[in-house]
Amino acid sequence: MRAAAEEELARWTPELREQAAALASKSHPNTEAALRAAMASPHRMPGHAARDGARHPVETLKFFGLEPTMTVLEYGPGAGWYTELLAPTLAARGKLIVTSTDPQGPPEARPTLYAERLDLFLKKSPEVYGKVERALFDPSAPELDLDGEVDLALVIRGMQGWVRDDSVDRWLQAIHRALKPGGTLGIVQHRAAADADPKESATRGYLPQAWVIEQVEAQGFKLAAKSEI
Repeated sequence: MRAAAEEELARWTPELREQAAALASKSHPNTEAALRAAMASPHRMPGHAARDGARHPVETLKFFGLEPTMTVLEYGPGAGWYTELLAPTLAARGKLIVTSTDPQGPPEARPTLYAERLDLFLKKSPEVYGKVERALFDPSAPELDLDGEVDLALVIRGMQGWVRDDSVDRWLQAIHRALKPGGTLGIVQHRAAADADPKESATRGYLPQAWVIEQVEAQGFKLAAKSEI
């Protein structure tokens, strides 16, 4: 992981940093223009653009109502695929907050590894990621100190982890508290068969759609729309 981060850091020439700074400082007329500029930018990690055709990020984020002026919470940024698009889109007029465990946690713990990976990712480019805020949480008792601050919360291919950790209700409650009145929770999830056992299908990253909706609505949310994007 550290070797890969060093290799990626070496790619950041002064010219690339200049391009990245220009991208992050620009105010675009609308969400689609901002996202498409981010998608076309060389700041993205090599190989990430290859997934654009399958993930449809512009259509997905527009469906969730993303606006460049919003405060957005990204749960579980992982290797930063969506963070690369969200950070420059929100840098000029909005705010991006990403969840993270403690990168200084126990070195043998998987959450520490994930946090260190995120730390390396964000620090490589202050031009793009310097304004990104981190919401640290304890994986054994997830809480977010963001009451009523967030316009849009994104959980993209991450809910299966909550099932595996028996933390579905706790995370949904924490996100509900973090959202402003009328705020939106956007979930992207690989879909299991309708009659699948969520505990079993979650081990492979899949969840039944109706079950997901039931769990979310049980914590005070209301289904506004769903899409096959």
